[in-house]
Amino acid sequence: MGARCFCPCFDFDDHDHDNRTAQTELDPVLLVSGIGGSILHSKRKKLGFDTRVWVRILLADLEFKKKLWSVYNPQTGYTETLDKDTEIVVPDDDYGLYAIDILDPSWFVKCIRVKEVYQFHDMIDMLVGCGYKKGTTLFGYGYDFRQSNRIDKLMEGLKVKLETAYKASGGRKVNIISHSMGGLLVTCFMSLHNDVFLKYVSKWICIACPFQGAPGCINDSLLTGLQFVEGLESYFFVSRWTMHQLLVECPSIYEMLANPKFDWKELPEIQVWRKHSKDGETIVDLESYGPIESISLFEEALKHNEPQYSYVDGDETVPAESAKADGFAAVERVAIAARHRELLRDKTVFQHIQRWLGVEQRVSIRSKTSRVADASSK
Repeated sequence: MGARCFCPCFDFDDHDHDNRTAQTELDPVLLVSGIGGSILHSKRKKLGFDTRVWVRILLADLEFKKKLWSVYNPQTGYTETLDKDTEIVVPDDDYGLYAIDILDPSWFVKCIRVKEVYQFHDMIDMLVGCGYKKGTTLFGYGYDFRQSNRIDKLMEGLKVKLETAYKASGGRKVNIISHSMGGLLVTCFMSLHNDVFLKYVSKWICIACPFQGAPGCINDSLLTGLQFVEGLESYFFVSRWTMHQLLVECPSIYEMLANPKFDWKELPEIQVWRKHSKDGETIVDLESYGPIESISLFEEALKHNEPQYSYVDGDETVPAESAKADGFAAVERVAIAARHRELLRDKTVFQHIQRWLGVEQRVSIRSKTSRVADASSK
């Protein structure tokens, strides 16, 4: 079976759906990205000069090491850059859409069209084609995905975005479309600020959220790093090892470990070849670790081991079990046959989104209104 994940739609409003659909005005949409799905800039605290450090293809590894490597501060709860003269910021250009559109908007990337960095680009095109207007009925929320999904700064940022979209549209409730870890961010906001959530949110369309964890991907990330771009382009991108040095200091990664209390039908496992000495001979055994046992594995230095990860169904990042186990009463849940990031440009996903929002495509999906310019200084 190919990659397949679930996308639920939740309705938190008590409006009359038939009357709302008949209205010509559109309820605002807020797009919320997942881990690695937002542009990050490194900003000099004194001079205010900033440089795009995520995502970039050219000089990627060098800039990443210099300006994005970080360490977790248990006193503040935040992951902080090693360079104390800089801070990591998310650009808010184009009503928040710039940061989640094309993650490396340089002319070089556009020329060769590296599809892995085209994040919400196609979905933004689709929504503009359906009549949504940036700054009035279409907004984006990119955030510092290194941080905990419960951290105050991220929660406040989402609150501001919901208030902005609500007011800009003339007091209409907001429809959220989240991808991956963005769903966990929304879940945390719903839990911590339920009154605000119910005041501003009408529907929530959740694409491939790891409600109970994304064990295969996260285990891999903690043990060996993460390869964001595949193929020839990966040679110009951040290396797996360089990415690993950042991820081990990010609370958001640990928040996506497999939930050990969840009743998994297929228990996520890590399989590792281990060397043992017995009667003067070296024996190699294949050992398996479940969600609880694997914690000790992460505490060890696995320099001489070769981890292997059990197959996880779903979209090859989030297991189908995890994506379905949201605990809410969904209006509908649909299974989509696509890989994790491909879901953001999948035509079937777009058809369901249009149906849930009660809209249809009015113009070509290749609308000129969604051009993205590089707002970075470098």
